[in-house]
Amino acid sequence: MTPSCIQGRKGRPQGTKGCLAALACVGLLAASPLAAQEFAPERHAGARALAEELAREGLDRAWLDEALGQARYRQEVLDAMSGAAERRLRWDEYRAIFLDAERIHAGVAFLATHADAFARAEAEHGVPQAIIAAILGVETRYGQITGRHRVLDSLATLAFHHPRRGDFFRRELGAFLEIAHEQEVPAGEPLGSYAGAMGYPQFIPTSYRAYAVDFDDDGLRDLWTNPVDAIGSVANYFAEHGWREGEPIVHAVEGPSTPPAGIDFNRAARPPATPAGELRDAGIAVPEAIDDDHRLLPVAVEEGEGNWRYRLGEHNFYVITRYNHSHLYAMAVIELAEAIAAARGREAHWLEAVAADGDEEMRP
Repeated sequence: MTPSCIQGRKGRPQGTKGCLAALACVGLLAASPLAAQEFAPERHAGARALAEELAREGLDRAWLDEALGQARYRQEVLDAMSGAAERRLRWDEYRAIFLDAERIHAGVAFLATHADAFARAEAEHGVPQAIIAAILGVETRYGQITGRHRVLDSLATLAFHHPRRGDFFRRELGAFLEIAHEQEVPAGEPLGSYAGAMGYPQFIPTSYRAYAVDFDDDGLRDLWTNPVDAIGSVANYFAEHGWREGEPIVHAVEGPSTPPAGIDFNRAARPPATPAGELRDAGIAVPEAIDDDHRLLPVAVEEGEGNWRYRLGEHNFYVITRYNHSHLYAMAVIELAEAIAAARGREAHWLEAVAADGDEEMRP
C-alpha cells in the first residue's frame, strides 16, 4: 500500500506520508456512513460467522466487530476481477506495460539503493537479484504504486459477493484481519489491489502470513513500507515454492508459423510436463543439449497479429508462475529482469544454465 500512518507494535510509525493517507480514508468513510455498516457483524450473517471464528482463535471480538463494521461493498472490485490484463491482451500489448525504459532504470536504481539486502537474499535463497527486483517492478514499480483500494473493502466484497470464489476470499479476509490485529494496524487503513494484494510485493494476506519475513530484524514483518522486508520475502516465497539455484529458467526457441496442434501450450498452472522429444517432433527447435525425455513447459504467444514467439519453460519458470498463474506474467518478469541485468552491465546467466567455466550447457 501507499506509505501511511500505520503504527506497528509499540506504536512505531510505519511510514512517512500517513497523515495524508489517513485523512483520505477518513474522508471516504465520512462520505457514506450508512454504507460503512454493510458488513457489520450484527447485521451481516457471514461477517458475524467470520468474527466468531476468529474470536475463537484469540482475536478480540470487539476489535473484529469494529473492523468489519468499517468494510464497504465495492462493485468496482467485482467488475475488475473479470478484466485482468492476463486474460485480454496479446503478449506484445502485455509486455509494453512492463518493459518501459523508466521501469528498467528504476530497477537498476532500486538494486543499487538496496544492494546489501539483494545480495543477502540471493545468497540465502539462491534467487537471482534481478528476478527479485523484476517481481517488485512488475507488481508495484518498486513500491511506487501499491494500490488504491482499501484492502478491507476489497476482501469483504469478494468474500461475501464473489459468485465463485467466495470461500477463497473469506480466508483472505480472515488472514488480513489477523495481520492487522497482530501488527496493531487499523483495519480500514491499508490500501492494495482490487483483489486484496498488499505492499511492495503485492502479497495476498495468506501469502503475507506464510512467506513474509523480517529481513532487517526490526521485529516487524512489514511489506507495506519496508523494502528490505519485501526483498527478503520475495526471495523466501520463491525458495518455499521450490526455486532451484543455478538451474535455467527458460529457453527462447524458433518454431512453426502457427502453434502446432497437439501441443498443450501455456499451461502455467502445472509443472513442466511436455517431453522435449514431442516438441521436436512438432517442429519446435529445442536446444540440442536437452534430452528427448526432459519435461518442459511450452509457451506460444502472439506478438502482433499472426506473429508467434516460442519459449520453453523449465522448473524455475513454473516457480515464477506460483506468484501469478499466468505465462504472460512469468515472461514479463523474466524479460524485465534480463533488461535490468543488461542495464547494470551484468550477464543474465540465470536464464539458461551456464557452466562454471563459461561454456553454455544444461546442468544435470
